[in-house]
Amino acid sequence: MSGAVLTAIPPEDRARLTAPSDRAGLLHLAGHVGLIALLGLWVGLRLPFWGLALWPLGIALAFLFTLQHECTHRTPFATGRLNEVVGHVAGLILVQPFHWFRAFHMAHHRFTNDPDNDPELAGGHARPRTWGQMAWYLSTLGYWGGKAQVLWSNAVGPPDEPYISARARSRIRAEARILLALYAGLALLMLTAAPWLFRVWLLPLALGFPVLRLYLLAEHDRCEEVADMLRNTRTTLTNRAVRFLAWNMPFHAEHHAAPTVPFHRLPELHDHVRGRIAVLTPGYRRFTVETAEHLGDDALSNAR
Repeated sequence: MSGAVLTAIPPEDRARLTAPSDRAGLLHLAGHVGLIALLGLWVGLRLPFWGLALWPLGIALAFLFTLQHECTHRTPFATGRLNEVVGHVAGLILVQPFHWFRAFHMAHHRFTNDPDNDPELAGGHARPRTWGQMAWYLSTLGYWGGKAQVLWSNAVGPPDEPYISARARSRIRAEARILLALYAGLALLMLTAAPWLFRVWLLPLALGFPVLRLYLLAEHDRCEEVADMLRNTRTTLTNRAVRFLAWNMPFHAEHHAAPTVPFHRLPELHDHVRGRIAVLTPGYRRFTVETAEHLGDDALSNAR
């Protein structure tokens, strides 16, 4: 599908659309990190009304997920090493090992919305279909428990998920062990010399993550279970603030149809393919309302 979408675009436009840029990536990164630093200082220094900054800080931290996601595709920056370093740092903050997530996410792209093979739909990751399931989904308790289990199992034994190749297992195991050692050190710091770390990292991250979870639900929920990326993935039209935090990933059908297109070119790709996107939702409020209307309907299937 990626090839078909890009082939239909004139060669000169195609070359521009698929060219990553250190400048675009670093400017966007500076804005995202700058927002986190500003809010983090407000909370860390306990400036007036610092409690009000916890939630926006957590949202800004949680949406580093979209940056790490882009790094798995090696598209935010033209310099390959920069993609790897940024991806690992984001993974440390999010408790999401970068090498493991790349393997997981590439399988998601190969089998998008396939209930039998998409890892996003396996192992207890089913999308909520009742109010109780939605409450559990947004609580993120199962999510964090799953991440801890992945980290521990990767560290103590060879990862055996079907989407992890034999050659990647030792790298993923070493990554998990390094992360566990780093988290042990950070926990010790929080208990002794740097208790403020909990206030500017783990607490806001826990508060902000439900927003990311609801955002991620919009990517494929109630889309068709077919191989066509312009039909099994939703694009959500939203404002600049959300597009900024999410590194333009609300243009998600475009991303799945052509994952080699870097984040800063997705709005332009959208102009080329908008008429072919099957699920185009005008805003996350509309998606949330429609999702709420379907909760509790046992007859609901993934087909739109």
